Amino acid sequence: QVQLVESGGGLVQPGGSLRLSCAASGLTFTDYAMAWFRQAPGKEREFVTAISWNGGSADYVDSVKGRFTVSRDNAKNTVYLEMNSLKAVDTAVYYCAAAEEQYITDYDHNRADEYDYWGQGTQVTVSS
Repeated sequence: QVQLVESGGGLVQPGGSLRLSCAASGLTFTDYAMAWFRQAPGKEREFVTAISWNGGSADYVDSVKGRFTVSRDNAKNTVYLEMNSLKAVDTAVYYCAAAEEQYITDYDHNRADEYDYWGQGTQVTVSS
């Protein structure tokens, strides 16, 4: 049974930082590209970032480039999202997702329907 479990969300002030983690189990982690999506209240789920199986390539939505960094530790079956210079518009539930493709160039990695497994989400609230 595949499980993706996110953690690390919370309340942070504008300009602050958070690090999200997503621990995967029940799958061969290196067979999967991983991604983070987010969904704000009343909005559709939005692609944030994706990373290939070996961490060699990653992509980001324009609004987070230079502020967010995705990484993975295949020995720990975990993907991370380091978020800096957070803004109120970053407030959302953040979800990690797994696609059974090794490279993000092999599929439409910014489309939610390309992903096979999802976590339950972790809330990130940016507010003073």
